[in-house]
Amino acid sequence: MTQHETSDASAPAALLELARSIALRAAEFALDARTAGVSVAATKSTPTDIVTAVDRDTEALIRSLVLEARPDDGILGEEGVTHVGTSGLNWVVDPIDGTVNFLYDIPAWSVSIAVVDGPADPGAWSALAGVVVNPVSGEVFEASAGGGARLDGRTLQVNTDVSLGQSLVGTGFSYAAERRRAQAEVMLELLPRVRDIRRFGSAALDLCGVAASRLDAFYESGLNPWDHAAGALVAREAGARIGGPRGSAESIELLIAAPPGLYAELASALIDAGLDA
Repeated sequence: MTQHETSDASAPAALLELARSIALRAAEFALDARTAGVSVAATKSTPTDIVTAVDRDTEALIRSLVLEARPDDGILGEEGVTHVGTSGLNWVVDPIDGTVNFLYDIPAWSVSIAVVDGPADPGAWSALAGVVVNPVSGEVFEASAGGGARLDGRTLQVNTDVSLGQSLVGTGFSYAAERRRAQAEVMLELLPRVRDIRRFGSAALDLCGVAASRLDAFYESGLNPWDHAAGALVAREAGARIGGPRGSAESIELLIAAPPGLYAELASALIDAGLDA
């Protein structure tokens, strides 16, 4: 049971169907815009943390489609002003996750849309539906609460019985120089203890990669709610444990995604590497 009474239209399966249709529309729009050419429109937290006009236009499209279908819901988007709803449901939107990849035409960026019951805080919400679309490959990752996770209709399941030493681990880095330095120091300590590290540049796709067994685990500090809301649900519904620092829920401090048998081993290794996991 979710935090708020739901109608059939607010059931996870119905919300997933709507989120999928909106994500596909947004993915087509963003891919067409990328084909036409893009440039940096502004910077965010640092000069290397960019936003393009396509980010803003794609989020505006998603926002209009959500409000057309569900005008009482709230919206938390990376590029826009928060829309406060009255239904208790919130749409958590990253119009382009992996903007630098998008700018450089690296085919690892995504449209990420989740619907959550409760406030736009991972420690307080219940994720109901999530969709992550890679517009370049056409892959559609999706999940609903209790309904499992799928890639283009195929059921997803995380790798199991993988030891830390044999695990392929994904991560990401901040655009802030000092935080990036600290993250690199953690990675240097972790690297000899795992099979290898991957950094693809889209946390949403990394989390879906865990769900699809393309990665054994993922961790990152500094993620915002829109970076992981949909991907974390996909990974969780595929059997991953998702958490944050000191056994708490995932947060901007830390997100870890791994099969239950690997999770504690990775968290312990991160602590040894100097991260408060």
